[in-house]
Amino acid sequence: MTETDKRNLVAQWAFDTRPVLLRFHLWLEDVEVDRAQTQPVSALTFAPRGIARCLAMTAAATALGTRLFGQFGAGAGKDRATYNQIKKAADAVSAYVMSEGLWHLTRTLPENHALMVCLGEGLMPKVGETPEMGANPMLGFGRVYARPELARTVDRRVRRLLNEPGHTFEQFHEWLQGRGITLWGAAVDTLENTSRFAEGKPTGPMAVFHLFSSPLRLSRPYESYMGCLTVPGRVAEAAGNASVLLDYRTPRKQVAEAIEAAYPGIRREHIHVWTLRGKSRVGRLGRLWEEWEKLGVHLVEDGWTAPSGLPVFTDSGTYAPTFLVGSWRDEAQATHVFLCDGYAATAEAVQAASLSDVLDVHASMAMFSPTFDQPCDVEARLMQLAPAAPDFARRLAALIGGGEVEAGRVRTYAEAIDDAAASNMPLGKPTLQADDFLPEKNWHVLACMGYMCDDPYTGAPGVTQVADGVYRVTTRLATRKASSLITFTLRLMEPFETTRQVFSPLLVRFLSGVDHTTRPVKISDSGRIRNELQTMIPKALEHDGERIRVHFERINELVLPRDKQAAIRDVLRWYKTHHPVWFHWLEVVS
Repeated sequence: MTETDKRNLVAQWAFDTRPVLLRFHLWLEDVEVDRAQTQPVSALTFAPRGIARCLAMTAAATALGTRLFGQFGAGAGKDRATYNQIKKAADAVSAYVMSEGLWHLTRTLPENHALMVCLGEGLMPKVGETPEMGANPMLGFGRVYARPELARTVDRRVRRLLNEPGHTFEQFHEWLQGRGITLWGAAVDTLENTSRFAEGKPTGPMAVFHLFSSPLRLSRPYESYMGCLTVPGRVAEAAGNASVLLDYRTPRKQVAEAIEAAYPGIRREHIHVWTLRGKSRVGRLGRLWEEWEKLGVHLVEDGWTAPSGLPVFTDSGTYAPTFLVGSWRDEAQATHVFLCDGYAATAEAVQAASLSDVLDVHASMAMFSPTFDQPCDVEARLMQLAPAAPDFARRLAALIGGGEVEAGRVRTYAEAIDDAAASNMPLGKPTLQADDFLPEKNWHVLACMGYMCDDPYTGAPGVTQVADGVYRVTTRLATRKASSLITFTLRLMEPFETTRQVFSPLLVRFLSGVDHTTRPVKISDSGRIRNELQTMIPKALEHDGERIRVHFERINELVLPRDKQAAIRDVLRWYKTHHPVWFHWLEVVS
């Protein structure tokens, strides 16, 4: 590339991504694009070039802002309460930056297009965590981004979907189509591997955003667990040729045989199976581990060196390993195959499964319960039961074993299945694919990642400082059979501490000492604070038409300490008193 071509490339990227660059006071110094194909990803996906590039820049800004201002590594060696608050602070920064980037980039959407978050990872506590540990800041169901008038129109209909009994997703989707509105859905995890981020681990943390060409078939917030099996596409083809149905419930012996048919001569120890590991997961995954171990394959352990030369980790991070699913040859020209098995949270599972439209992989899922205290094979069958059936308790007991099931536990499982049904999750099928979450079979996805730290599965580097106030940030855009690794060199246009405020939510700024009574107020404060309340304390909010009532008594003090609750309450009351027109939507109940 000549010097002139390079300048033109940087100038074009700066022009296309100016909404995001300007919002975060960043200067684009350089951009390097490494494509897996001849054409750019933006020419092969459903989103216009400017939107696709702005998404890449939003992922870069999220990775950069979170790494610099999310207290990376500050949780190492801290007590549980402090550690949990550091995780929440990191999630708050990442969710805020991602949301702000989406808000600004969607100003350039076509007039009849909107984007809605359908799945957000972070609401539910994971294994070994107490309930307050799962209440992390997140972008969740129903958050709409579009030009202002269209956003308000779609948002009103979303509220009907959430609050009006009998108003179905099908009616919601039909209403959109009847008015010529194109609504893109999104599955978001603004900070994957939050625990590793808080502990300062050198690999893993990233921002993940999947944009779909239609909304997902969900009618309200939902997060649980999903069983996931992802194998190379070649393996699924070999199974089909042998008339074997390969999905999550297929015996692993048959999966291994399909691998051997797809890769003749492969040694069993060269079949690398990645699952979550650890003592806390023995009850859930122990049977699955035993099934694979009996077959003589390699169950990937923590610290195993990936082809990138970096050690992998198995304590978390179920999304990124999908990019390694496939085959390679070692120095001795022996074939190796990598696949993923086990489970993930709902958003991560759907994101990974939708990569079947991007990579040459075959992914299948099975629904699990939110409690997930049974082995995987049992969980996959539990969620297929009918709570209204007269023999529900008997069937449940037969699956779990050990005699009659206590009545409270029966109710818990019945409520879990009913909740999934109310959220329009695709019940009634033993296994699921990404297709089952989209109303149209001809769907497309644009996957976007921003790497905060090195990624062992692809070798992508994390955020690195190259000079004072200058950073290299790597992102990835991927769509159907096409991907690009994009490395931005970004300069902070403000001093470091000033930039900290640019990347910090308003409420976080006020909690850190900024005086809201002397700071110049902008009309945009209203939208930002509304957005931050929905991100940080969604369970405290009651939506009533255009109004939002904030119930502080609903907030667990371990989620948000009482002194911080009091400070936020004072800020909200001050805004309501001094700017009642801009904050007409706000009502502080307690």
